[in-house]
This record gives sequence, C-alpha cells and structure tokens, in this order.
Amino acid sequence: MKKAIIIFLIGAGLFITNVAFGANLVIKGSTTVLPIAQKAVEAYMSEHPDVKISLSGGGSGNGIKAIIDGTTDIANASRFIKGKEVKLAHEKGVYPVPFAVAYDSIIPVVHLSNKINNLTLDQLKDIYNGKIRNFKEIGGLNLKIVIISRDTSSGTYETWSKKVMKKERVTPRAQVMASNGSIAQAVSNNKHAIGYIGIGYLNDNIKALRVNGVEGNEATTLNGTFPISRPLFMFTKGWPKGDTLNFINFMLNPEKGQKYVKEAGYVRLY
Repeated sequence: MKKAIIIFLIGAGLFITNVAFGANLVIKGSTTVLPIAQKAVEAYMSEHPDVKISLSGGGSGNGIKAIIDGTTDIANASRFIKGKEVKLAHEKGVYPVPFAVAYDSIIPVVHLSNKINNLTLDQLKDIYNGKIRNFKEIGGLNLKIVIISRDTSSGTYETWSKKVMKKERVTPRAQVMASNGSIAQAVSNNKHAIGYIGIGYLNDNIKALRVNGVEGNEATTLNGTFPISRPLFMFTKGWPKGDTLNFINFMLNPEKGQKYVKEAGYVRLY
C-alpha cells in the first residue's frame, strides 16, 4: 500500500511521519536545522519507501536531551554539545557523536520599512542588552525598538549569546520566541522590531542587515568573514548503525543530502 507523508505543526516545529504507525528512525531538535532535515527526510523516504521517519523541532537543547534520554535516534543541533551535557550523557552510558551537516549564519533582521542597513556587533549587543532603545540612536527613524530573541533552549540563542552578547544578558524586555519562523513572521509584521534568524529563514518579507559591513551569504559563511556564522550538526547516540547510519551517510553525500542543504537556503559542506 502506498504511504503518504503528513506534515503537522507541533508547537514550534514540524512533524513529519508516514501514515503507518511507528517509525524506523526518530529525529528531534533544532528548528534551524529543521528545513534541511525536512527536505532530506522526504527525499530519503521517497528513495526508501520501507523506512518510516518522524521529525520534530523544539530546539537544539531538547534534541540533545532526547539523545541522552534515548527518545531520539538523531538530534538536530545548531550548536555543539555542552560540557555539562556530555557529562550527563556519560553518566547515563550514552556517547553522543557529532556530524556537521551544513553551515549557517545568524542574520539580524528588521521590518522592510526600516532604513538601517548595517549594524556593528557592539550596536547589536547594546540593542539586546537594552542600552540602545530607539532606532534613531543608530541612524534610523524615531522608533522605539521591539527586541525579539530566541528561548534559552535554542542553539541559535547560544550562538548569539556567545558571539554577540559576549555572555551579557539579553534584556528582560525582549520578546522570546521558540523558532526562527516565528521570529521572521513577527518582524515582518512590526516596523519597530528587530530579530535574528538562520540564513535559511530569510525571505522577501523581512530585511536582512549586514554586520560590521559584511553581508551574510554563502561565500562569507564559508570563508568565516561574516561574524555570526556556525556549523550545524546532527548527533547520534554512539556511532550510528542501520537506518541511522544510512541516513547520516545520505545527509553527507554531496549529490544527495547536501543538495537539500542548498535547497533549504543554507550552506553546503563542500
């Protein structure tokens, strides 16, 4: 019997599965990696109709937690595993193995009507820690800034905290959202807003800003000149075997999984 693929919205992330119950492979985690994984999962199941895969978002931290707890086969993560997570995993007899599957840049975004085109890392930090409160302070219109940030379980938030905030706290006035997509939508509807999203979530309804005069694109992500770039990962519970190994190999294949990295708007490994 032919099986259809159904896509559900669950919380902040997508869920993809076959109609038949049960799955050979479970993938959870980062909403940044989600568009890549969605395209790859659909293509993989088309090539392997006997394999059923479930895919959900929820954030990098939740994906890594699921690897440690044994409730997923693959954890999507837009950051590397933390030392405390490694310690917890080892205490439970779990040895997470990382596979870089793509590169990404975190792009600051504003409403299309915003006149600002470029911000420095220091200006971004001062916006997000609450020191800069109006766009007129940085060459824009007289508009009070609405700050939109990711939740702390997000790998995107972790990278922003490290590379932009330098470990300073994001102001409690910030609106916290659980996914890249929700930030993109919120910014597109609010001329006061500023947010940050993975490069694969850029669209024509929001304005991407340069950082330190550098545009975030494929070339600047690969050569490291864009200052907020990073690798994206899939973690497995120990060295992968069976369907897990086959899917990881599919993701790393330049002619297969890496093709869907580009289609999702991210930067291929090769």
